[in-house]
Amino acid sequence: MDLLNFILLFIIAVLIFFLLKKEKVLGINTEEKNNNEKIKIIENKEYRGSIYDLLNYIPEGVIVVDKSKKILFSNNSATNWFQIKLNENLSGFLRNPDLLNSIDKAFNGENLSDFEIEIRTQSVSRLNITIYLDKRDLFFDETTCVLFIRDLTEFYKFQQLKSDFVANVSHELRTPLQSIKMGLETFEKNSELKDNSEVKNFLPVMISQSERMENLIRDLLSLSKIELQEHIRPTHEIDLIELLEFVIKTYEKIIKKDNINIVLNKTDNFKIIGDRDKLIEIFTNLIDNSIKYSDKNKTITISTKKEGETNVVSVEDQGIGIPKELIHRITERFFTVDPSKSRSVGGTGLGLAIVKHLVSQHRAEMDINSVKNEGTSITIKFNAL
Repeated sequence: MDLLNFILLFIIAVLIFFLLKKEKVLGINTEEKNNNEKIKIIENKEYRGSIYDLLNYIPEGVIVVDKSKKILFSNNSATNWFQIKLNENLSGFLRNPDLLNSIDKAFNGENLSDFEIEIRTQSVSRLNITIYLDKRDLFFDETTCVLFIRDLTEFYKFQQLKSDFVANVSHELRTPLQSIKMGLETFEKNSELKDNSEVKNFLPVMISQSERMENLIRDLLSLSKIELQEHIRPTHEIDLIELLEFVIKTYEKIIKKDNINIVLNKTDNFKIIGDRDKLIEIFTNLIDNSIKYSDKNKTITISTKKEGETNVVSVEDQGIGIPKELIHRITERFFTVDPSKSRSVGGTGLGLAIVKHLVSQHRAEMDINSVKNEGTSITIKFNAL
């Protein structure tokens, strides 16, 4: 029995020795551990305080919310915009389903791109919002969502003002232009005036220029409407093959007259989500340009193919082409590679600008390749249905 007690005491003594030795080697003792935790807490507070001070100088709004959407922090910009009070729920003043659903998705680990929402209070505001999920506890000792908010209201007001101005001026020009055009057509039908050499020389020029101005006004009105609706995504199911066949059919008389051949390479099950009228406008502009800037007896090839999750349409001609150094400017308003050629065929310089905005509205991508005097290929990649 004494032997057993001695062995037990010996084991306890050894354990105590190793425990004390471990504390000595690793520097573990209760007092030092508590001090380290206090230092860490103080450092975190100072670090986070510096971040909050920095965010208060940012002109964009910054809001930090927890999983229940309770507001834990808002910088000065966000507080002034929305009259925020800490610990209130975000849904109390930003009642937007897209925003609230996006926050839930972020907490569930989904990667989100920035998006725009419209807030209607006493006035209408348009906001661009980027959501960042803070998994590293940079702001608080828990996982939070950080909302970076940009106010785009003034930008959209300016866009609206610009579009309204263009639309109003273009609309007002239509009436006097129609009167001028009718007068010129009357002169053209008058046999006595047609025999006059001066009238005979100038009348065709005046008529062609009045038609060009009419086209210009039409394109300006179309572009102003497109700009206002560019943020609205189309929602209809469209069969692109059927639509391309419809557009090609509208050019039957013109291509027969100039002996131009249009070849359509079809692909089965070639559907996208889009707006039929606007897609018609895209391909009408592209085919129209190919016809205008191609000589007679040439071929225009419209190719369709699938590339992964995209449906790709290419319109390739054998026309005058575009110099390599000018390709990046071809979608600018009123820009033309050859102004004299553009005037002679009735071009306005707005066709590809319209196409660019309509492609953007469909969340598609456009690529332009061209070789001078050999031809141009314009490729559009749509998200497949």
